[in-house]
Parts: sequence; structure tokens; C-alpha cells
Amino acid sequence: MPRLFLPVEENPRTIHITGEKAHYLASVLRCKEGEELEILDGKGHSYRAKITSIVKKEITADVLGAVTHSTESPINLILIQGLLKGEKMELVIQKATELGVSKILPVVTERSQVRNTGKTGRWRKIAEDASRQSGRTAIPIIHEPVAFRDIFSGDSPYAPYFRKCKGLLFWERKGIRMKKGMESLEGCRSLIVAVGPEGGFTEGEVQVAEDHGFLVASLGSRILRAETAAIAVIALSQFLFGDMG
Repeated sequence: MPRLFLPVEENPRTIHITGEKAHYLASVLRCKEGEELEILDGKGHSYRAKITSIVKKEITADVLGAVTHSTESPINLILIQGLLKGEKMELVIQKATELGVSKILPVVTERSQVRNTGKTGRWRKIAEDASRQSGRTAIPIIHEPVAFRDIFSGDSPYAPYFRKCKGLLFWERKGIRMKKGMESLEGCRSLIVAVGPEGGFTEGEVQVAEDHGFLVASLGSRILRAETAAIAVIALSQFLFGDMG
């Protein structure tokens, strides 16, 4: 059954699909009248619907009922990711979505080789496609990039994250082993993990994070590429606290 993310009102009776998504269903998947779809609103609700008409660039479907299953992780996992070059950032967003993160906060750090980007829209599209492919019922929030130090300021819109969640920052130069760090967070249901860009975080950035309650952790003696580290951290977090164990 084709799955489609579409913003719809809660408990809809009829759904109208237009634009790129109508083209995808009609021209790419070659859906016909009478076929069933699963429509997801990206916020955790999903509905089973039957196509009743395909006219030019619009598809109409009648809602048959709500789908009650959820594939979302029990842990609210937030990734702070130092901006990476080109396809590396896209890879992290795709795999982090598949692994169940709830939010991704790209940050510009002192060692970021990328400092300006207009790719947030593309990243959100990658996250939507990855959510659909992996069977998720929600799409992670992809924030606009901000300076790393700014996210900790008192008037930052991200400040509530740090009040509600515990945090681990991963640094190749020092830190407790991840297993020990995770043991100290046993039972947590909200977790922020921070991974630097190519070249990692600076000492000053690590100190700022520590001053705001983050534990500094290590992934071992080998130095991992930034994109490898992000994927490994998320997978291990889901294994220990989420739904991969």
C-alpha cells in the first residue's frame, strides 16, 4: 500500500492531493481509482483511504479509518550536528531519520567548513522521504542552522530542549566512554546528542556545553568521520534507551 505524508486536518473524511504528490501517485506509482493509500500527517496520525477520482493534477480519496500503529521511538532523541559538507550532511539527515530521531539541529561551529547554506528545504524533503521509506509515522523537525554557542543563550528558542533533556557531547580528545555516560542517564526519555563537524568541536565549545550540563563522551580510541560518529551515536542511543534493543 503506498504511503504518503500530507498535512491534513484531524479525522478527515475526504482528502484532496495535488501538485508533486498527486503526480507521484498517478504518474510514478500509476495508482488507479479504487486503490488504497496510507496518509500520514507527519505528527503521528495516519489514515487508510481509497482513491475515488483522478482528474488532471488532483486526486481525491475517501478516508476509510484511522491506522492505530505507531513506529516512533519511546525516546525523544535530538541530534545537534555540526554542519557538514554536501552529501555528508544529507547522509546524516537521512540515516538519523531512519533511526528515529525526533529533531535535528544543524549548528555552525568554529571549525565548520560550511557556514552558510540554503539547503534546509532540501534536508526536510530528505527527512520526509526517509520517514516514508522507513515506515515512520512522524517526520523529524529539521531546524534552520544556527551558531553553536547561540543555542545555549537564555532567549534561544532551543533553551527548552536543554531544560527537559539530558545531553551528551561527543569529542575525540577526551570524555567518558559512551557506555558509562549512558549508564548515568539510565531511564531518561529525552536525550540530546551533539556531534561536531569535520575537525570536531573546539575546547571552548566543549566547555560551553559542559557549563550547560552536557556530559562529554568518547566513542573509543578510533577517530570516526563526523557522519559515521553521528550514525553510530544515534544507533547506540536507540539500542540502549529506544526501540532497537
